[in-house]
Amino acid sequence: MSGDPDRVRVDRWLWAVRVYKTRAASNDACSKGRVLVNGEPCKPATRVRSGDRVEARRRDRTVVYEVREPLDKRVAAARAAEALIDHSPPAPERALDPHAVQAGRERGAGRPTKRERRQLDRFRGR
Repeated sequence: MSGDPDRVRVDRWLWAVRVYKTRAASNDACSKGRVLVNGEPCKPATRVRSGDRVEARRRDRTVVYEVREPLDKRVAAARAAEALIDHSPPAPERALDPHAVQAGRERGAGRPTKRERRQLDRFRGR
């Protein structure tokens, strides 16, 4: 890839530092407006450099990173962690549903009763 070695495409950087599992997923997130660079919506080809702030929405959470090193290729996880500074707010705690059925059964407990079977079916969404 030609161009300035101090700047890389945001979709490649998100993939290289393992925010998204595939480059196609990071490209898709940029195209759908789920990624902001310095507070502005960006296209996949937007260039980032050291010091830029990248916000990405993943599932139900927004992660905020500062680019420390612009990586163009996927590297080891330890090296990828050094290429960014994490400014993300802590993940919200999940509330446990008091009516939820325990997903598993104890080993040797035998077959589930009819009532337990219905609860399991409701839990699994059948």
